[in-house]
Amino acid sequence: MSIYTENFIHESQISAILEANKRTEATRIREILAKAREMKGLDPEEVAALTGISDPELLNELFTEANYVKDTIYGKRLVLFAPLYISNLCANECLYCAFRATNKDIVRRSLTQHEIANEVNNLISQGHKRILLVAGESYPKEGFSYVLNSIKTIYDVKSEHGEIRRVNVNVAPLDVDEFKLLKNEKIGTYQIFQETYHRETYAKMHTGGKKKNYDFRITAPHRAMEAGIDDVGIGVLFGLFDYRFEMLALMQHIRELEKVYGIGPHTLSVPRLEPATGSDIASHPPHAVSDIEFRKIVAILRLAVPYTGIIMSTRETAQMRRDTFALGVSQISAGSRTNPGGYTHETEEDEASQFSLGDHRSLDEVIRDVASMGYIPSFCTACYRLGRTGRDFMDLAKPGDIKLHCDPNALSTFREYLRNFASEQTRKIGDKLIAETIAGMSGIARDRAEKLVKRVNEGRDDVYC
Repeated sequence: MSIYTENFIHESQISAILEANKRTEATRIREILAKAREMKGLDPEEVAALTGISDPELLNELFTEANYVKDTIYGKRLVLFAPLYISNLCANECLYCAFRATNKDIVRRSLTQHEIANEVNNLISQGHKRILLVAGESYPKEGFSYVLNSIKTIYDVKSEHGEIRRVNVNVAPLDVDEFKLLKNEKIGTYQIFQETYHRETYAKMHTGGKKKNYDFRITAPHRAMEAGIDDVGIGVLFGLFDYRFEMLALMQHIRELEKVYGIGPHTLSVPRLEPATGSDIASHPPHAVSDIEFRKIVAILRLAVPYTGIIMSTRETAQMRRDTFALGVSQISAGSRTNPGGYTHETEEDEASQFSLGDHRSLDEVIRDVASMGYIPSFCTACYRLGRTGRDFMDLAKPGDIKLHCDPNALSTFREYLRNFASEQTRKIGDKLIAETIAGMSGIARDRAEKLVKRVNEGRDDVYC
């Protein structure tokens, strides 16, 4: 059981804040946006006020400020990764998920270590350097050791194309001792979504298995940090309950982690419900989030927690992903498969996937598109490997010093991708962008970028600062 018992999601307080701020004058909205530009975050009342924006002019101002904050902190970098589903076995009964225990409409499988190595080889051959390991809450006979062994396998795979340099993990809640074992395998971020913070809705949506325990799940990030994992990622599955409530509850969760550990989550994820085999709820969300509301969510979160990474998955269409880059998204998955073995046997996708994808493009196609928009695709893992995590990362991020590392590292890893993996068309676009980007840099950042890219051009891989 969790060692944390305090209920830090206060539903009545959220309801009162939403009611008090459901109609906010334009003057007040603009005051909030001016404060957001200082990049010190927003309080719950201010977040609630922004969720009520419907006027097109104010909406445009919201998006403009979100773009300013995103560009100031992250520049034109977009970190890329791929999810690796090692198993779709699950003992839980989550009504919106194709993996739920009683769903007979999907093919169940748990990859062997040999199959995992094959998947990793395929991802490496595409150019990936970051993996998010994903598994349902049920493992083969070796139990949790299956996850630990899978991480070892991922890191052990080496090829002429390189290796995976960072493994992030999205698995069911663990106790502190299990989290310590996870940390020992040198993972990057531990990621877990509460799905919905609304207790009544949570109970309706989770009718069987360990996941029924709301409190044990919501305190998983506490236990991860207690075990020494510096970087945790949290998120909401938008569509299960009112997105306004979820955003304020997410803020309460963030502030709780900041209060207890002095630092909030490293990343926030913003998935929307997408169709899933055998789930009517997934196809007909109880509280569907429109496209404009979804853009608002991303923009408001960027203003509310300016230094926290925002992740956009391939659940969304290519166009929606493009639209949210400027609003706050800093990490994206690409070339994703959500079924075990999907990178090796792509034709089996519909038989065993967790949900439907909105963006089916390959990694190279995504990178070409991103680069054509002026964004630098980054495969950098330097902070994790040099110990710039948790509070140390934020100490560099808040004064803006992290860009002296991140910008040059993004360019060197992008050039490494272009040299080793890119199609000719993508390489031409990418090389032009790298040259233009370095030309626009100055000082230490430019000096570092020029040196790192030069080393890559000379045949070196994995150079960073």
